[in-house]
Amino acid sequence: MARYRGSDCRMCRREGTKLFLKGDRCYSEKCALDRRAYAPGQHGQNRPRFSEYGLQMREKQKVKRMYGMLEGQFESTMTKASHQKGVAGENLLSLLERRLDNVVFRLGFATSRSEARQLIRHGHFLVNGRKTNIPAFLVKPGTKIVLREGSREIARIVGALEALDTKSVPSWLEMDAASFTGTVKTMPQREDITLPIQEQLIVELYSR
Repeated sequence: MARYRGSDCRMCRREGTKLFLKGDRCYSEKCALDRRAYAPGQHGQNRPRFSEYGLQMREKQKVKRMYGMLEGQFESTMTKASHQKGVAGENLLSLLERRLDNVVFRLGFATSRSEARQLIRHGHFLVNGRKTNIPAFLVKPGTKIVLREGSREIARIVGALEALDTKSVPSWLEMDAASFTGTVKTMPQREDITLPIQEQLIVELYSR
C-alpha cells in the first residue's frame, strides 16, 4: 500500500500548523515548525494566496495528514459521514476520532498516531478481549482496549504511560493506567475535539 515516506515535520510546515506527528519532538525546541515557520521548498517564504477551493483543499489535506490516512481512506470516510444522520462535518470528525489508532493515541499508549498504528499492526492490543491489528477499526461505547500482558514492558509504551497526564485524556474515554485498560464511555462530540479543524470546508470540498 502506498504511503508517504518523507519527513513528518515537512508536512507540518506545509500546513502551517502542528499536526503532532512526531510525539514529544513537537513539544520541544527541536520542532521544525517553531524553527522555520514557513512552507518548505524554494518559494516557501512567499505569502500564499489561496482561492476558496484552495482553502478547502488545504483543510482536507491537513486533516488527512493529521490522522495519517490515505486519500481513498479519507474519501470513503467522508462518504460514510455524509450518509449518516446529522451534520456531515461532525459525523466525519466522530468517525476519525473513533479509529482505533486515534483512540490508542488519545489514551496515552503512544506518543503519536503513527506510533499507535505500528503498535496495533504488531498485535499489542486486545479489543473486547480479541486481538485486533486493524488501525481503522471503529470503536463504540463500551469498547475496552487492553494492552496485552506480554507487551507491558515495552520501553516506548511504558515511557508514554509514565508521561501521561490523565487530564489530557478526552472526556469520552477513560484510562486506567494501572490495569493498562482504556474504555470508550460515549461517542465523541464536537466539543470534545479541540484540534484546529474547520470541517465545513471539507464538506464543501466534497460537495462540489
